[in-house]
Amino acid sequence: MSTRSRSGQGNVGGGGSTAGGSAVPLAVLLRREVVSERTAAERPELQHGLFSQAKKGEDFVFLKPDCERLPGVPSSSFSAFGLFDGHNGNGAAIYTKENLLNNILGAVPADLNREDWLAALPRAMVAAFVKTDKDFQTVARSSGTTVTFVIIDGLVVTVASVGDSRCVLEAEGSIYQLSSDHRFDASKEEVDRVTEAGGDVGRLNVVGGAEIGPLRCWPGGLCLSRTIGDQDVGEFIVPVPLVKQVKLSTAGGRLIISSDGVWDALTAEQALNCSRGLPPEAAAEQIVKEAVHSKGLRDDTTCIVVDLVPEKGNPAMSAPKKQPGMGVFKNMFRKKTSSDSSSHADREYMDPDVVEEIFEDECALLSRRLDSEYPVRNMFKLFICAICQVELKPNQGISVHEDSSQPGNLRRWDGPFLCQSCQEKKEAMEGKRRSRDSSSRNSGSSE
Repeated sequence: MSTRSRSGQGNVGGGGSTAGGSAVPLAVLLRREVVSERTAAERPELQHGLFSQAKKGEDFVFLKPDCERLPGVPSSSFSAFGLFDGHNGNGAAIYTKENLLNNILGAVPADLNREDWLAALPRAMVAAFVKTDKDFQTVARSSGTTVTFVIIDGLVVTVASVGDSRCVLEAEGSIYQLSSDHRFDASKEEVDRVTEAGGDVGRLNVVGGAEIGPLRCWPGGLCLSRTIGDQDVGEFIVPVPLVKQVKLSTAGGRLIISSDGVWDALTAEQALNCSRGLPPEAAAEQIVKEAVHSKGLRDDTTCIVVDLVPEKGNPAMSAPKKQPGMGVFKNMFRKKTSSDSSSHADREYMDPDVVEEIFEDECALLSRRLDSEYPVRNMFKLFICAICQVELKPNQGISVHEDSSQPGNLRRWDGPFLCQSCQEKKEAMEGKRRSRDSSSRNSGSSE
């Protein structure tokens, strides 16, 4: 399910009217801007650590704590961390590591303010994952990779993931899952999606007809339903990520980003408990050693730990009291009425100091993921391919809604639009164009 929570009903960038047409008082707009600037200035200190033990040498990481989306503009700074667990070779993992962030930034319209950039980021990450996968097809067909990619801007954390690497957050005494396992065993919906698109999902057949092991997609025997790469398995193994965006409280928190070598041995609680109180680098090492001690070194085992630490001496960043809970996000949907007083309006545009879910969507359909509600949709240029960002002439673009599976609800004239090659990619992912024939389940597995 896709959700986005935001203050008010008007333009995310601070537009002058609400969806209902009533004007927002100038005083409120000015107060909103002051609050936005103050929030942007409240950037926690980031500390990170990495540890890995290799078995196959197919885990790769991306660590870039000091990025600027607008070069030379410190207020546009953000941090990016990624983990890529390759299989069937390391080509897809290396290619994704080298290109994914540039593709994300290329999919975000230039010169957005911070609030609009954060609102546009989920769609841009979907487009970038698909573009990276599509471009990699020109390089190789037989390699694939999981991806867990994290962008941190102030207290806002945005995570996009495919595969079975995971990102977990501990904040205010609760644990939050910011990724999802795209294993066939974990999701009947993914089994149904791949089967309906023409894939063959089942367990390995052995002599005598018995079936063993996890559910896999054939040919190839891949046990993951979403990755980047793996074109030899079939294009119904899609690169469309789960995207979650959350805002931390000023107490900060700890992120653990790890490959399945950790999560096959430890629960999130065990990983956090065994490393609690340690600085990030020591924490990452402890988590990996605990996982290897538990199950042995059966796979590449990699862990990134990122701490968002409240700024010292900043009263606004001091830690609030812990809130009881089981890691359930507090969604904030606010409506403003014309009878609101000035002081009440002030409170309406100030964020509560809790861990707050801003956005979540895992749908595999690009017609949904690349479309956006107002005002996000107006941030993107209409005649630009929503995936590869190539410029389109008005008569060249193909609506992302073309050939929709919902008869009677087609919007062929409506954007966003795709170029011809990206439209073909979309159709292949949805099973409307077979990429290759299925073969027996008696072949070897690739993950």
